[in-house]
Amino acid sequence: MLIVAPILIGIAYVIVMSLFREPVRRRFNAIMVAGAGAAYLSSGSFGPWEFVFTAVVTYCAYRGLDSYMWIGIAWLLHTAWDVLHFLRGAPIIPFLSHSSLGCAICDPVIAVWCLGGGPSLPDLVRSWFARRPSRHPNGLDRTLPSAE
Repeated sequence: MLIVAPILIGIAYVIVMSLFREPVRRRFNAIMVAGAGAAYLSSGSFGPWEFVFTAVVTYCAYRGLDSYMWIGIAWLLHTAWDVLHFLRGAPIIPFLSHSSLGCAICDPVIAVWCLGGGPSLPDLVRSWFARRPSRHPNGLDRTLPSAE
């Protein structure tokens, strides 16, 4: 469950974010990753490096207002920061010792979606079933009518 739950949380995040229309979806994700970048500030585990990290993620989030690639990069940076905090024994949620590890598993799920352009999952699924080419019995290609 230590691995499955964070993956499911990442998938749930992507599903919920898919309900937003563009460009709100991209901008909201930029704000979310900026907040995630500041999550460790109060721990002080890495001293001034906590501020440097927050500044770097904030820069990526700012660039992410116009580009999912930057949002994905910011989530991957947060993943690395999660791993460092887990190894140091300074979890993101102080009373949950494996919370940083869980975050390090969840964040790449979100990053992959962002690096893929942050598509709407319902629209993506619909596109899979719309106008698929099929083989006609005489060997000619034909397009099936869409189910609209």
